[in-house]
Amino acid sequence: MQLEGPTAAGLMYSDTGGEGPVVVLLHGVLMGGSLWDTVVEGLGDRYRCVVPELPFGAHTTPMPAGADLSLPAIATLVAEFLTELDLQRVTLVCNDWGGAQLVISPGGSDRVANLVLVSCEAFDNYPPGAPGRLLCATAALPGGTFLVAQLLRRRWIRHLPVVFGALSKQRVPEDLFGTWIGPLRHNPKVRRDLTKYLRTVAKPDQLLAWADQQRSFAGPVLIIWAREDKLMPSTHAERLADLFPNTQLVWIDDSYTLIPIDQPAVLTEHLRTFLDAHL
Repeated sequence: MQLEGPTAAGLMYSDTGGEGPVVVLLHGVLMGGSLWDTVVEGLGDRYRCVVPELPFGAHTTPMPAGADLSLPAIATLVAEFLTELDLQRVTLVCNDWGGAQLVISPGGSDRVANLVLVSCEAFDNYPPGAPGRLLCATAALPGGTFLVAQLLRRRWIRHLPVVFGALSKQRVPEDLFGTWIGPLRHNPKVRRDLTKYLRTVAKPDQLLAWADQQRSFAGPVLIIWAREDKLMPSTHAERLADLFPNTQLVWIDDSYTLIPIDQPAVLTEHLRTFLDAHL
């Protein structure tokens, strides 16, 4: 993919270009858009794949100092990103981070035609599981995010069940993880951005209210969920399937949350089938 940006809002992004239908892929916290590289390779022959770098710790261009980086603000940032690039009839795909669901809420964006939720945060599961809660608790401490960045240099630490061990069954490749953690280690403004996001988690009642608003989205929704997911409950996949009026739910075996890492070929095939049917 060709690296572009930054946008007016400060987001870097990658774009395969071309005239095909647009697929926008969103990553989670402590990850970069390279999470999707293998999937993009499998889609790029027919689809224009656009991958923004969200301000979740792996981004190389810090956000403006006064930027609001709460969950709804970043969802708004994604909506503005679609507008600035004039992307139409987008298929919005997210993994791990659940903010894509706010993008399609009333007042979010009318540019999204289809939604794909790949083992992600939903309802009141923010932050998800013990790893998410531990990360937020650490970020609440002075210098906590810096400490996280340094600890994640140790391979045995990042593969613990309370860190990335719960996210990927196959383990994130070392070179890929190095590109994710580098900006957090070396740039205090990147740490500032991640800390700001982690310190603004909404209350459960607000999260559930936002979730209920999502049922107004009438476009096709594909829910792809890891059957063995340790952080995103399988009951949430079923609740999401009931929430939207036009939904398909598929289960992925031999994977945890990061299906783009654990089962990229299977995930790509499901995406292609869905896209071919709805674009």
